[in-house]
Amino acid sequence: MAQHVRDIMTSRLVTVEPQTPVTAVAQKMRDEDIGIVLVTEGDELRGVVSDRDLVIRALAEGGDPQQRTVASACSEDLFTVTPDEDLDHAVQLMREHSVRRLPVVDHGHPVGILSLGDLAIERDPRSALGDISAAEPNQ
Repeated sequence: MAQHVRDIMTSRLVTVEPQTPVTAVAQKMRDEDIGIVLVTEGDELRGVVSDRDLVIRALAEGGDPQQRTVASACSEDLFTVTPDEDLDHAVQLMREHSVRRLPVVDHGHPVGILSLGDLAIERDPRSALGDISAAEPNQ
């Protein structure tokens, strides 16, 4: 059984700059079949934006989505873990802050994402969430 974040994190990252239009971010999520994108400036993590953030913070506010940038929709109040942290600590952070995904950073630089689905596959693969998370995505 995995003991550290690095053992089960997803290391395939999709990043955007803060001035990226929200429509471009939504298209990237669709094309990559993901629900979260990291917002970076250079190599530094500045925020995260989920598909739900786009709906609640960008589309529901109205206005022209072509003009709205991801900076206005992303979460900047981040909770992160390092690759060497214990999985139990990551689970505790997710529970404590009610988040489904944690960016994994090494010296401020993003190196992965740990999701609730990753944990379900690792810790309880026969659960509904583990089963759904392991399945091929719907097209």
